[in-house]
Amino acid sequence: MRRQFLSETMRKKALIVDDDRDMINILAKYLANHDFSVLSAYTGAEGLVMVESTKPDIIITDVEMPGMDGFAFCKKLKEKKNAAAIPVIIMSGKKITEADVISGYAGGADDYVIKPFSYPVLLAKINAVLRRAKDSPVLRTGKIKKSGFEIDLEGRTLKVSGKPIRVTSKELDLFSLLASKPGRVFSVNHMLESVWGFDSTNYNDPHTVEVHISNLRKKLGARLSARIKAVAGHGYKFE
Repeated sequence: MRRQFLSETMRKKALIVDDDRDMINILAKYLANHDFSVLSAYTGAEGLVMVESTKPDIIITDVEMPGMDGFAFCKKLKEKKNAAAIPVIIMSGKKITEADVISGYAGGADDYVIKPFSYPVLLAKINAVLRRAKDSPVLRTGKIKKSGFEIDLEGRTLKVSGKPIRVTSKELDLFSLLASKPGRVFSVNHMLESVWGFDSTNYNDPHTVEVHISNLRKKLGARLSARIKAVAGHGYKFE
Protein backbone atom coordinates (compact mmCIF):
# COMPACT_ATOMS: atom_id res chain seq x y z
CA MET A 1 0.00 0.00 0.00
CA ARG A 2 1.36 3.40 -0.95
CA ARG A 3 1.39 6.50 1.15
CA GLN A 4 -1.83 8.38 1.74
CA PHE A 5 -1.68 12.17 1.89
CA LEU A 6 -4.58 13.67 3.82
CA SER A 7 -5.99 17.15 4.04
CA GLU A 8 -8.02 18.06 7.08
CA THR A 9 -11.21 18.78 5.16
CA MET A 10 -10.87 15.70 2.91
CA ARG A 11 -13.59 16.61 0.44
CA LYS A 12 -12.66 14.25 -2.40
CA LYS A 13 -10.36 11.28 -2.82
CA ALA A 14 -7.87 11.35 -5.71
CA LEU A 15 -5.71 8.44 -6.88
CA ILE A 16 -2.48 9.29 -8.74
CA VAL A 17 -0.98 6.50 -10.86
CA ASP A 18 2.57 7.23 -12.01
CA ASP A 19 5.94 5.48 -11.82
CA ASP A 20 7.66 8.85 -11.23
CA ARG A 21 7.76 9.09 -7.43
CA ASP A 22 8.92 12.70 -7.43
CA MET A 23 5.94 13.64 -9.61
CA ILE A 24 3.57 11.80 -7.29
CA ASN A 25 5.00 13.49 -4.20
CA ILE A 26 4.77 17.00 -5.65
CA LEU A 27 1.29 16.56 -7.10
CA ALA A 28 0.00 14.76 -4.00
CA LYS A 29 1.17 17.55 -1.70
CA TYR A 30 -0.36 20.17 -3.96
CA LEU A 31 -3.73 18.42 -4.04
CA ALA A 32 -3.61 17.71 -0.31
CA ASN A 33 -3.26 21.45 0.21
CA HIS A 34 -6.43 21.94 -1.83
CA ASP A 35 -8.78 19.75 0.17
CA PHE A 36 -8.09 16.37 -1.42
CA SER A 37 -7.26 13.07 0.20
CA VAL A 38 -4.61 11.63 -2.11
CA LEU A 39 -3.61 8.01 -2.72
CA SER A 40 -0.79 6.87 -4.98
CA ALA A 41 0.17 3.84 -7.03
CA TYR A 42 3.34 3.33 -9.04
CA THR A 43 2.01 0.91 -11.68
CA GLY A 44 -1.21 0.44 -13.60
CA ALA A 45 -1.73 -3.00 -12.07
CA GLU A 46 -1.35 -1.59 -8.57
CA GLY A 47 -3.70 1.22 -9.48
CA LEU A 48 -6.43 -1.25 -10.45
CA VAL A 49 -6.08 -3.03 -7.11
CA MET A 50 -6.26 0.26 -5.22
CA VAL A 51 -9.37 1.32 -7.10
CA GLU A 52 -11.14 -1.81 -5.85
CA SER A 53 -10.17 -1.21 -2.23
CA THR A 54 -10.33 2.59 -1.96
CA LYS A 55 -13.03 3.74 -4.45
CA PRO A 56 -11.48 7.12 -5.38
CA ASP A 57 -13.59 10.00 -6.68
CA ILE A 58 -11.11 10.75 -9.48
CA ILE A 59 -7.97 9.20 -10.97
CA ILE A 60 -4.99 11.02 -12.51
CA THR A 61 -2.73 8.67 -14.44
CA ASP A 62 0.47 9.06 -16.40
CA VAL A 63 0.77 7.36 -19.80
CA GLU A 64 4.43 6.30 -19.78
CA MET A 65 4.68 3.50 -17.23
CA PRO A 66 6.38 0.08 -17.40
CA GLY A 67 4.12 -2.88 -18.05
CA MET A 68 0.59 -1.53 -18.24
CA ASP A 69 0.70 2.03 -19.59
CA GLY A 70 -1.86 4.73 -18.82
CA PHE A 71 -3.97 3.99 -21.90
CA ALA A 72 -4.28 0.30 -21.00
CA PHE A 73 -4.93 1.16 -17.35
CA CYS A 74 -7.76 3.53 -18.29
CA LYS A 75 -9.30 1.01 -20.69
CA LYS A 76 -9.23 -1.80 -18.12
CA LEU A 77 -10.68 0.51 -15.49
CA LYS A 78 -13.58 1.51 -17.72
CA GLU A 79 -14.36 -2.15 -18.37
CA LYS A 80 -14.98 -2.72 -14.66
CA LYS A 81 -18.64 -2.32 -13.84
CA ASN A 82 -17.98 -1.04 -10.31
CA ALA A 83 -15.32 1.46 -11.44
CA ALA A 84 -16.36 2.57 -14.92
CA ALA A 85 -18.03 5.75 -13.66
CA ILE A 86 -14.87 7.03 -11.92
CA PRO A 87 -13.55 9.97 -13.99
CA VAL A 88 -9.98 9.72 -15.29
CA ILE A 89 -7.53 12.42 -16.32
CA ILE A 90 -4.56 11.26 -18.39
CA MET A 91 -1.28 13.16 -18.30
CA SER A 92 1.72 12.72 -20.58
CA GLY A 93 4.95 14.40 -21.58
CA LYS A 94 5.64 12.22 -24.62
CA LYS A 95 2.26 11.13 -25.98
CA ILE A 96 1.27 14.62 -27.03
CA THR A 97 0.05 14.36 -30.64
CA GLU A 98 -3.58 14.76 -31.64
CA ALA A 99 -3.73 11.01 -32.28
CA ASP A 100 -2.43 10.34 -28.76
CA VAL A 101 -5.04 12.58 -27.20
CA ILE A 102 -7.80 10.97 -29.27
CA SER A 103 -6.56 7.54 -28.16
CA GLY A 104 -6.86 8.68 -24.57
CA TYR A 105 -10.44 9.80 -25.03
CA ALA A 106 -11.23 6.63 -26.97
CA GLY A 107 -10.07 4.59 -23.98
CA GLY A 108 -12.52 6.40 -21.73
CA ALA A 109 -10.48 9.32 -20.37
CA ASP A 110 -12.45 12.37 -19.27
CA ASP A 111 -9.59 14.82 -19.90
CA TYR A 112 -6.01 14.84 -21.17
CA VAL A 113 -3.22 17.15 -20.04
CA ILE A 114 0.23 17.64 -21.52
CA LYS A 115 3.35 17.87 -19.33
CA PRO A 116 4.68 20.23 -18.18
CA PHE A 117 1.43 21.74 -16.97
CA SER A 118 0.35 24.34 -14.47
CA TYR A 119 -0.82 22.81 -11.20
CA PRO A 120 -3.61 25.39 -10.79
CA VAL A 121 -4.82 24.53 -14.32
CA LEU A 122 -4.74 20.80 -13.49
CA LEU A 123 -6.67 21.49 -10.29
CA ALA A 124 -9.26 23.43 -12.29
CA LYS A 125 -9.57 20.51 -14.71
CA ILE A 126 -9.97 18.06 -11.84
CA ASN A 127 -12.75 20.12 -10.30
CA ALA A 128 -14.43 20.57 -13.68
CA VAL A 129 -14.33 16.82 -14.37
CA LEU A 130 -15.81 16.11 -10.94
CA ARG A 131 -18.61 18.61 -11.58
CA ARG A 132 -19.33 17.08 -14.98
CA ALA A 133 -19.45 13.59 -13.48
CA LYS A 134 -21.93 14.80 -10.89
CA ASP A 135 -24.10 16.94 -13.15
CA SER A 136 -24.10 14.91 -16.38
CA PRO A 137 -27.68 14.90 -17.73
CA VAL A 138 -27.36 11.38 -19.20
CA LEU A 139 -29.76 8.94 -17.54
CA ARG A 140 -28.02 6.83 -14.88
CA THR A 141 -30.85 4.53 -13.86
CA GLY A 142 -33.39 2.30 -15.54
CA LYS A 143 -33.22 0.07 -18.61
CA ILE A 144 -33.56 0.58 -22.34
CA LYS A 145 -34.76 -2.66 -23.90
CA LYS A 146 -35.42 -2.78 -27.60
CA SER A 147 -35.24 -5.30 -30.41
CA GLY A 148 -31.79 -6.84 -30.36
CA PHE A 149 -30.27 -5.14 -27.32
CA GLU A 150 -30.72 -4.18 -23.68
CA ILE A 151 -28.99 -1.39 -21.76
CA ASP A 152 -28.96 -1.56 -17.96
CA LEU A 153 -27.96 1.95 -16.87
CA GLU A 154 -27.85 1.19 -13.18
CA GLY A 155 -25.85 -2.00 -13.65
CA ARG A 156 -23.75 -0.30 -16.37
CA THR A 157 -24.12 -3.23 -18.77
CA LEU A 158 -25.05 -3.76 -22.41
CA LYS A 159 -26.35 -6.95 -23.99
CA VAL A 160 -26.73 -7.55 -27.72
CA SER A 161 -28.88 -10.53 -28.69
CA GLY A 162 -28.67 -11.62 -25.06
CA LYS A 163 -24.86 -11.60 -24.95
CA PRO A 164 -22.90 -9.14 -22.74
CA ILE A 165 -20.84 -6.62 -24.71
CA ARG A 166 -17.83 -4.94 -23.07
CA VAL A 167 -18.08 -1.18 -23.59
CA THR A 168 -16.55 1.78 -21.80
CA SER A 169 -18.66 3.99 -19.57
CA LYS A 170 -18.72 6.77 -22.15
CA GLU A 171 -19.64 4.34 -24.95
CA LEU A 172 -22.54 3.07 -22.84
CA ASP A 173 -23.72 6.61 -22.10
CA LEU A 174 -23.41 7.60 -25.76
CA PHE A 175 -25.38 4.60 -26.98
CA SER A 176 -28.04 5.07 -24.30
CA LEU A 177 -28.47 8.70 -25.36
CA LEU A 178 -28.97 7.77 -29.02
CA ALA A 179 -31.13 4.72 -28.29
CA SER A 180 -33.36 6.58 -25.83
CA LYS A 181 -34.88 8.63 -28.66
CA PRO A 182 -34.83 6.68 -31.95
CA GLY A 183 -34.99 8.91 -35.00
CA ARG A 184 -33.89 12.05 -33.21
CA VAL A 185 -30.76 13.71 -34.54
CA PHE A 186 -28.31 14.67 -31.78
CA SER A 187 -25.76 17.34 -32.58
CA VAL A 188 -22.11 16.80 -31.71
CA ASN A 189 -22.29 19.68 -29.24
CA HIS A 190 -25.34 18.15 -27.56
CA MET A 191 -23.55 14.80 -27.22
CA LEU A 192 -20.41 16.45 -25.83
CA GLU A 193 -22.51 18.28 -23.26
CA SER A 194 -24.76 15.32 -22.36
CA VAL A 195 -22.25 12.47 -22.30
CA TRP A 196 -19.01 14.24 -21.41
CA GLY A 197 -20.40 17.32 -19.68
CA PHE A 198 -18.23 19.61 -21.82
CA ASP A 199 -19.22 23.25 -22.24
CA SER A 200 -19.53 23.56 -26.03
CA THR A 201 -18.39 27.18 -25.89
CA ASN A 202 -15.00 25.95 -24.64
CA TYR A 203 -14.74 22.50 -26.25
CA ASN A 204 -16.47 21.27 -29.40
CA ASP A 205 -13.97 18.93 -31.04
CA PRO A 206 -16.00 16.36 -33.05
CA HIS A 207 -13.12 13.84 -32.93
CA THR A 208 -14.11 12.84 -29.40
CA VAL A 209 -17.58 11.80 -30.57
CA GLU A 210 -16.34 10.30 -33.85
CA VAL A 211 -13.86 8.02 -32.12
CA HIS A 212 -16.42 6.78 -29.61
CA ILE A 213 -19.04 6.21 -32.34
CA SER A 214 -16.48 4.25 -34.36
CA ASN A 215 -15.50 2.06 -31.40
CA LEU A 216 -19.14 1.54 -30.47
CA ARG A 217 -20.04 0.40 -33.98
CA LYS A 218 -17.25 -2.19 -33.93
CA LYS A 219 -18.55 -3.65 -30.68
CA LEU A 220 -22.25 -3.63 -31.55
CA GLY A 221 -21.93 -5.78 -34.66
CA ALA A 222 -22.92 -5.06 -38.25
CA ARG A 223 -26.71 -5.15 -37.89
CA LEU A 224 -27.00 -2.92 -34.84
CA SER A 225 -24.16 -0.55 -35.75
CA ALA A 226 -25.82 0.11 -39.11
CA ARG A 227 -28.69 1.71 -37.20
CA ILE A 228 -26.38 4.49 -35.96
CA LYS A 229 -26.53 7.02 -38.76
CA ALA A 230 -24.35 10.06 -39.34
CA VAL A 231 -26.40 13.01 -40.54
CA ALA A 232 -24.07 15.28 -42.49
CA GLY A 233 -23.80 18.73 -40.98
CA HIS A 234 -26.05 17.84 -38.06
CA GLY A 235 -24.85 14.91 -35.97
CA TYR A 236 -25.99 11.33 -35.34
CA LYS A 237 -29.21 9.41 -34.87
CA PHE A 238 -30.30 5.88 -34.03
CA GLU A 239 -32.92 4.28 -36.24
